[in-house]
Amino acid sequence: MIIGIPRERKPFEYRVGLPPAGVQILAEERHSVYVEDNAGAGAGFSNQDYLEAGASIAYSGEELYGRADLILKFSQPVQEETGWIQDGQAIAGFLHLAAAKKELFEHLAARKTTVIAYEQIEDSQGTRPVLKPLSQIGGRMAAQTAARLMQNDHGGKGILLSGLPGIPPAEIVIIGAGVAGSTAARTFAGLGAHVTVLDIDIQNLFSLETSQATACTTMLATKSNLQLAASYADVIVGAVLNPGERAPVVLTEEIVSQMKPQSVFIDLSIDQGGCSETSHPTTHDNPTYVYQNVIHYCVPNVSGVIGRTASYALYNGLYPFLLQLASLGLEGAVKNNKALERGVNLYHGETRHLKRLGGN
Repeated sequence: MIIGIPRERKPFEYRVGLPPAGVQILAEERHSVYVEDNAGAGAGFSNQDYLEAGASIAYSGEELYGRADLILKFSQPVQEETGWIQDGQAIAGFLHLAAAKKELFEHLAARKTTVIAYEQIEDSQGTRPVLKPLSQIGGRMAAQTAARLMQNDHGGKGILLSGLPGIPPAEIVIIGAGVAGSTAARTFAGLGAHVTVLDIDIQNLFSLETSQATACTTMLATKSNLQLAASYADVIVGAVLNPGERAPVVLTEEIVSQMKPQSVFIDLSIDQGGCSETSHPTTHDNPTYVYQNVIHYCVPNVSGVIGRTASYALYNGLYPFLLQLASLGLEGAVKNNKALERGVNLYHGETRHLKRLGGN
């Protein structure tokens, strides 16, 4: 099999689809691996690092796509890349097709593409092992982002996350007690904030309470509880996910309007379409906008600016599946690994494990 690792082309995207350690695994199984020129530069990996791991260098994206049977990406292909996709090619990455533009989905289907969405690879226990480390990054980055946005110089009220003796800490509300939400809760609580977590699944709240090193308040995510939490929150973090579907909208504009002026909303679900009626994607160079007197942070590739850590995090989650891809090839790995099969969105152009409710 010929495997290609392109340079990511989205703005402020420093991650790479596979670090040199992963290339070495594939090369040792006699697969041919091509890495686009400087694809790993943002993560601190040089062309020489990839050459020593057994890869060859492709000096353009068009060349790389033209050679490869399987493309290993990090994020969705941009419009420039779609023109290079070959008939029958396979692409794997965090592709979020449920919320992707209609044109991208239709182009991939027309090309008879096989698409593996890392965010949907799910084992028999319901764990998503490739997504998990990236969700942990998102949860931890939510805390440092919130601390910055509450500063006066970023439009906030000037609130210290931890408070001080005699001064209460920030009130943090997290919607969703999955990996991203529970990681955010631990991080915020560890920094001294007061944390409330809401979820529609009481079992998730039980699990959070029993595993939480630092106590937090838990509530069912009913409309009345969401309204109550929004009324006192200094920061709301949206961390909800339905694998293979657009993220559910849990915050209405009416609820957002009840938040305190200059409070902060961080939508970690924005890569799947967002969990608020008031959300729309932003970028790292212009990450926020103010709506209903609330600072909105809605960057889809939140970990894109920590390219090295995020690239290693992807590799750690992908490692067992990479071994199977190396030994069995794509078709064999999908056939023999149910977790990997659950990540297939398109198989030779035919839809699998995907509900297109939010694409436009």
